[in-house]
Amino acid sequence: MQWLWKSLSIGLLFALFFSALNLLEVRHQIRQQFIELQSLQQQRDAMNIEWGQLQLEQSTWVQHQRLESTAQGRLNMHYPNYGEMQILKP
Repeated sequence: MQWLWKSLSIGLLFALFFSALNLLEVRHQIRQQFIELQSLQQQRDAMNIEWGQLQLEQSTWVQHQRLESTAQGRLNMHYPNYGEMQILKP
């Protein structure tokens, strides 16, 4: 009977030891994944900032092109040739 209790105690001790090792491994993986998550969130934030800047730049170019095409189409404006230019002196 005493042999049974010793074997059971040793078995439970091994189970406890391996359970503790498994817990350490899982906590380590969680920390690594959390670090990776933070890195990916920083990349996402940087990409969102860049996206906003690109949208702003695109809207600026679209306004310039629209203004130029309106000036050429409706008002018959064009860039002056060299002969049409007049240089004014103060």
